[in-house]
Amino acid sequence: MSITAFLAQGKMKNEKLILLLLALVQFSHIIDFMIIMPLGAQFMDIFQISPQQFSFIVSSYAISAFVMSLLSALFIDRFDRKKALLYAFIGFAGGTLACSIASGYYAFLAARCLTGAFGGLLSALVLSIVADAVPLARRSSAMGIIMTAFSVASVVGVPAGIFLAAEFSWRMPFIVVGLLALIGCVLIYFYIPSMTGHLNQEKGVTPPWEVLSNIAQNSNQLSALLFSIFLMLGHFTIIPFIAPYMQLNIGFTDFEVGYIYLAGGSLTVFLLPLFGKIADRVGNPEVFTVASFFALFSIFAITNLPTVPLIVALCVTSSYFVVSSGRSVPATTMVTSVVKPEQRGGFMSIRSSANQLALGLASLISGSIVVENELGKLENYQYAGYIAIFMSILAVGIAWRLKLNE
Repeated sequence: MSITAFLAQGKMKNEKLILLLLALVQFSHIIDFMIIMPLGAQFMDIFQISPQQFSFIVSSYAISAFVMSLLSALFIDRFDRKKALLYAFIGFAGGTLACSIASGYYAFLAARCLTGAFGGLLSALVLSIVADAVPLARRSSAMGIIMTAFSVASVVGVPAGIFLAAEFSWRMPFIVVGLLALIGCVLIYFYIPSMTGHLNQEKGVTPPWEVLSNIAQNSNQLSALLFSIFLMLGHFTIIPFIAPYMQLNIGFTDFEVGYIYLAGGSLTVFLLPLFGKIADRVGNPEVFTVASFFALFSIFAITNLPTVPLIVALCVTSSYFVVSSGRSVPATTMVTSVVKPEQRGGFMSIRSSANQLALGLASLISGSIVVENELGKLENYQYAGYIAIFMSILAVGIAWRLKLNE
């Protein structure tokens, strides 16, 4: 083997290690966010809170991440990527462990805000490091590795967290995720190199207000942002209460609710690549429209579901996982294609912030609609479903107006 090949092989191994550590970061903060929703019934019982107060727990993370994502755009590119990632991950670990020792609802809410602030930083930093560390020729594959963290969190992380909460306490999942994050911090310190190449660029970073100005003057980019917001409202107006509804109204146990994420997540692991191939062959707007059409039926079925056997309920929830992933893949492709490559980074940063805001708003909307009756069951969930259906239809209308750059 030549010395050049040897060095290249060593670089590839180091690159894979970096990607695995970044995937660990993604897994940690995704599972931290997702685990809240299947534990919703427990939180409402333990903290003696209403569905609206539970929605504040979900939205606080997203809104805090939205605020921090915008603020970080002012300073994050002035630091070594490794140091920024390390400090953000330490803060995230601290926030998650704070959740595990919260003594009441408001203390827990404050801990969620802290965790969300650092979680918002982590998402942006992970993507920035991938772009800095991996050449363009291999970057799509690298992004694929990072994105599998979501599927793993759904298939493994959420059911494991539900099991820990059912067997021990609701605090246990946060303790485990917090300790996992601390272990990740140690690995990042020793195995991710200092990354300061972006500090040496002659061309300065585009100020956030210039990015906003460019978007405001481009109707196509504004449409893409509106499309993303409507799609998030079409998702997250019902998602926070899927697990509590299945427990309180359908009869799932604390342990059985994990089957929702295990079954649905397993299907998306296999179907996500297939949806991508179909969208490339048939067209993104076409696949998005078809998937959205079936999503309307899944949303209606979930939010109007009567008491049925567990297997029937799992079929309904799994269908929603499938159609949601079926429309998310082409939707993401369309949104990333409305801007030129040189403007894409700033636009996607703003889009990420808008998504977080929409996620928080969707949770607040559903929380203001869904109530718990005297029998301990949730009511008015169907109205949250109708809003999600309406938003999904609006998203389809905007999808066909987007002009995509080849």
